[in-house]
Amino acid sequence: VKVGLIQFQLSAPKTDMEQQVIVSDNAAIDRLAREEKKYILKMVKKIAKTGCNLVLIQKSILRDAVNVLSLHYLAKKGIMVVTDIERDEIEFICKTLGCRPIASIDAFDKEKLGEAAMAEEIFTSEGRVLQITGVKNPGKTCTIFVRGSNKLVLEEADRSIHDALCVVRCLVKEKSMIAGGGAGECEVSIRLRRYADTQLGGLDSYCVKAFSEALEVVPYTLAENAGLHPIKMVTELRKQHNDGKKFAGINVKQGTISNLWDENVRQPLLVSTSAMSLASEAVQMLLKIDD
Repeated sequence: VKVGLIQFQLSAPKTDMEQQVIVSDNAAIDRLAREEKKYILKMVKKIAKTGCNLVLIQKSILRDAVNVLSLHYLAKKGIMVVTDIERDEIEFICKTLGCRPIASIDAFDKEKLGEAAMAEEIFTSEGRVLQITGVKNPGKTCTIFVRGSNKLVLEEADRSIHDALCVVRCLVKEKSMIAGGGAGECEVSIRLRRYADTQLGGLDSYCVKAFSEALEVVPYTLAENAGLHPIKMVTELRKQHNDGKKFAGINVKQGTISNLWDENVRQPLLVSTSAMSLASEAVQMLLKIDD
């Protein structure tokens, strides 16, 4: 398979401005049809000359990306056609197949084609899917084909995969983990409260204390969502952290406070630091407008 990804239209060109061509006799109609055939055939011949046998065509908003005539000529040349490739999928396809997008017929050459062992249509319950295997120069991409009994299950699986990928991304960007269950937020909250009481004074102390109280929303919400008594759980959590148990967190399975690091309940550090920095930026923005 030699794959060409094109971003131009395989159909008769339109005028630059919105115009109408009024034809008065049959000879002119024949001439128009002849010219259109010639124009399309010239493009198809150029594509076939490079050895390309699979054409992926980007969706067009200007005019028909492909018409019946061009499909007919491509089929005669033994070229498979896939239409309506979305603009945001172009980069992924190029990275996957090792091809380059081609913006005009003049730029269509062998160097921009991707190579693979086989392209075939596989049938699923939802319809047909084009599967390209044995890519010669595969990029560092991966296609996950998700199926489910209904739309709800499918969307849930999609979200789960997205969440898992986000976790991996967080660990790639920041190679550190902390105990989950609100342990990190509670520890930071206590440290901030101590800092405000011992080293700060006045308005600064009040602001830092407010920030430390805000951090307790995380374990509070976690307890609430798990059906536990939030005030009771957060108070116990705060007590254990004050005693120096920095890995203490809310164990939602047992409904108690326990050492979550030992129980392998962990989360990427980037999740908490991102949330804190974004929250701080939002507050700073509001304070600039209305203090």
